[in-house]
Amino acid sequence: MRTIRGMVESIAITDAAVLLRGESGVGKDLVARAIHAASRRTDGPFIKVNCAAIPHGLLESELFGHEKGAFTGAHRRRPGHFEYANNGSIYLDEIGELPLSLQAKVLHVLQDLTFSRVGGHGMINVDVRIIAATNRDLELAISRREFREDLYYRLNVVEIAIPPLRERKEEILPLATQFLEAFNRQYGRNRQMTPEIEASLLAHHWPGNVRELENMVRRLVVLTDIALVLDALGGGPRDVRRPEPTTSPLTTTPEALRDIARNGARQAERKALSEVLDRVKWNRAEAARVLKVNYKTLLNKISECGLTPPSDSPPRQSRPL
Repeated sequence: MRTIRGMVESIAITDAAVLLRGESGVGKDLVARAIHAASRRTDGPFIKVNCAAIPHGLLESELFGHEKGAFTGAHRRRPGHFEYANNGSIYLDEIGELPLSLQAKVLHVLQDLTFSRVGGHGMINVDVRIIAATNRDLELAISRREFREDLYYRLNVVEIAIPPLRERKEEILPLATQFLEAFNRQYGRNRQMTPEIEASLLAHHWPGNVRELENMVRRLVVLTDIALVLDALGGGPRDVRRPEPTTSPLTTTPEALRDIARNGARQAERKALSEVLDRVKWNRAEAARVLKVNYKTLLNKISECGLTPPSDSPPRQSRPL
């Protein structure tokens, strides 16, 4: 991470495009903001666009804006994110999810810093620095013709690969301590780290990286039963002694273990469905595309998991063409 900090400091004064790569939750957003903060554009806007969270049908309008009457519902002219980012930086998160139909237009902006709004003919000039991020294998996407090779090379002027938290174990406890102090202030608590919790944090694999660590420390602060936190961390270190559960011997039979596995899979499936649906604002056609299932299967899964949209966000009924 010291190497990454040095790279950020050396490239921040330039306007070179930057491609951030790393697993979900490693801190790509923080690196992007650090690049902007250290640049000459620090007083300008920093605009983040999550390319995976915006339905493909709306993404072009969101990025480039639209003219009045460009499509049904376009009652007035609306600037896009590239215009809002003028004299600043635009951060294209999940760039690997950008549809092929828009990749050519983004490439044109990278080359010439000009574009036209949807439904417009005049060219708009902008002065923006482009920072992109992805957790996808873009080289594989190129080989599958899912990502343009010329756009890849335009974005990848400077590449910063951010390692997962499991490869930065020396950072786990300092980060956890920082999160603990913040959440103690937020919730009016005075939780303290114990040797057992520290050992569990260091032993955990952290597939969700820094984001998972942050949520785990939040759980530590808000829960009164620390054993629940240790369980979530995989049971904690082996020398942690807990009372033996008073359960029937039948709970250890193969049949019961299969039930446990099925229940765990169902809970994981429900959690994944809920996260994707929230991300796409309950556009079920878009959720089916993200999850790579057909529309009917998605509807069945939503019903099986008992998921319902927020009362202030009715589900969109659009189906893929």
